[in-house]
Amino acid sequence: SDFHQAVDAKLAAIEGLEFGYCAHIGEVDLRLIGPAGAITTARAIALESFAPYLISVDGASLEATVVRLLTQQSKRVATAESCTGGLISAACTELAGSSQWFERGFVTYSNDAKHESLGVDAALIARVGAVSEPVAQAMALGALRHSKAQVSLAVTGVAGPTGGSASRPVGTVCFAWALPSDAGPTLGAETAWVKVQTCHFEGDRAAVRQATHAHALQRLIELWHQR
Repeated sequence: SDFHQAVDAKLAAIEGLEFGYCAHIGEVDLRLIGPAGAITTARAIALESFAPYLISVDGASLEATVVRLLTQQSKRVATAESCTGGLISAACTELAGSSQWFERGFVTYSNDAKHESLGVDAALIARVGAVSEPVAQAMALGALRHSKAQVSLAVTGVAGPTGGSASRPVGTVCFAWALPSDAGPTLGAETAWVKVQTCHFEGDRAAVRQATHAHALQRLIELWHQR
């Protein structure tokens, strides 16, 4: 709705342009039909306020866009998932040739798994809780340390319908993304640029998990361009 309200009137004023929207979980398609000049103008209007959120200009999926970014720089990604239970890694590996850019996925649902598979400090989990930005960050860095990937993302949250609390209601998800950088924690030959974020998603368990998957990949694309 934010996108529609920001651009609709401006697009309607472009002579010869036909346009439409199609909304998905985590994505909105803007379809432009008309003369080349009208399409160029419309595209500029859409990007004026929403350039950081651009996924692709040719209809490529989130996963396919991530592939492009990684393969352009010969990088591979590892995932560390709790509440999504492997949903993100499954979506990534649906693409043919994914072995060239997807290194491995960790499904660390329990606290013990986070500690044993990713090296997350058990004391940290006890102190701040498994659904927290510090634990998400430790998961992302642990995924790099325990793999041959140069990029990682981690998710830990409360998908519901049970398990929520006053401080962490159902739909709360903590994210972390670690990307190669010239500054940051040294991880072998690489250094990591790490960002964390907490989101709250509405809907049932399936909706929360799907929204988590979409946000994890979309934000990875945004951060890739910002680093």
